[in-house]
Amino acid sequence: MRLGLVLASVLLTLAPVDGAPLPARMADTGGGTQLITAVAPHAGATTGTVTWWDRRGGRWVRTGTARARFGAGGLVEGARRVQGTSTTPAGLYDLPYAFGIEPAPPRTGHAYRRVTRASWWCQDNRSRAYNRWVEGLPADCRAAEAEHLIDHRAQYAHALVVGFNYARPVRGRGAGIFLHVDGRGPTAGCVSVPKGAMARILAWARPERRPHIAIGTDGGKTAVVRY
Repeated sequence: MRLGLVLASVLLTLAPVDGAPLPARMADTGGGTQLITAVAPHAGATTGTVTWWDRRGGRWVRTGTARARFGAGGLVEGARRVQGTSTTPAGLYDLPYAFGIEPAPPRTGHAYRRVTRASWWCQDNRSRAYNRWVEGLPADCRAAEAEHLIDHRAQYAHALVVGFNYARPVRGRGAGIFLHVDGRGPTAGCVSVPKGAMARILAWARPERRPHIAIGTDGGKTAVVRY
């Protein structure tokens, strides 16, 4: 079943323009002039395509593309996601900042945080730091319910934080969704791309141009949802 059929209540309406680039067929691209689309062939897929776009002269132009990996549980509407299901949240999200174990690639535009041995991402629903980077675990964030970022040297060589459940976190919905470098297989809910593609994306993205990421499915007619 196509994700677009499941998510009829929040599905972005696509303009019926044959041959138009994907962003031009979306009702909302976040209001900026840069956009990343992460598209899977169907809701149960764990692979697909990431494309990054620039708006130039009133038109969306494809700037780059790469193969993508999604969560082992496929894709699900962001508002219905449950933590621990290894699903990638479909929707339209901002990209608050970048981080990495390795130095920022040349020309990186986003604020870039270096991972240290004290860097964790708190996923403890009981913690005041839920879905936040912390340097040293707070007393209310259990290590078993947090991700030690430096332990994932391949995946977090470079990454962008995806603003899913970030501005106003809902407990139990999920934490720590990123666009990051590929590991060995599907992700735990993030979107991943090859390392070279991640470096190109970081060099391309400019915060002043308000880039967003749209995650969704393509069943012959692309369905991208916003959470």
